[in-house]
Amino acid sequence: MKRLRDFTSARVGLGRAGHGIPTVEVLDFQLAHARAQDAVHLPLDAASLLFELEQKGRNAMLLESAAADRATYLRRPDLGRRLSDSSRDRLSASRGQYEAAFVIVDGLSALAAHRHAVPLLDIALPQLDWRIAPIAVVKQGRVAIGDEIGQLLGAALAVVLIGERPGLSSPDSLGVYLTWDPKPGRADAERNCISNIRPEGLSYELAAHKLLFLMHESRRRKLSGIPLKDSAGELR
Repeated sequence: MKRLRDFTSARVGLGRAGHGIPTVEVLDFQLAHARAQDAVHLPLDAASLLFELEQKGRNAMLLESAAADRATYLRRPDLGRRLSDSSRDRLSASRGQYEAAFVIVDGLSALAAHRHAVPLLDIALPQLDWRIAPIAVVKQGRVAIGDEIGQLLGAALAVVLIGERPGLSSPDSLGVYLTWDPKPGRADAERNCISNIRPEGLSYELAAHKLLFLMHESRRRKLSGIPLKDSAGELR
């Protein structure tokens, strides 16, 4: 059983102490649970994220959802799916004819957005000869907020990089959601998802490889979601 644990972070082969599991395993579980809870409540340090993007020569803007604070965001998922009035006005002034809009969202793990969004963009963006809208950094957002952002910016495609719901072994997992012709009301079936992006999961290189394939195919076929299959193949 010890050999099996060398290949997975899942809680297998924990051992036994009487009728229970060893104390060290109980404490390890409690620590993992605490880290997952912390990831959900950790606020997004938007200033440092914007500074990092600007240092790399990326044009970026800060937006907020209609959820005024973290507690409201967790209780009201619907508010996290739409922009605040001030953010909507700001975006309307930035409208253009863009082929893609990238949106970095805290989601349920701001830690994931901090750690993995910029490294992934560093690999993907230099390989795109597209008209890219200013990168939107969103506080208290859900996946669907990218639909409104993409529509207001006049982008044909929205790519949302968002912190996924933390697990006991993955408090910092990043997900990427791609939606063709973004607009409010899009269903999840109309999106493509790349999940578990982090060094211990899907590497930045492989995630970028899959994302670029999906983006090019989405633009070529003018669709996303269930009809668009990930057949990117292996990374060479």
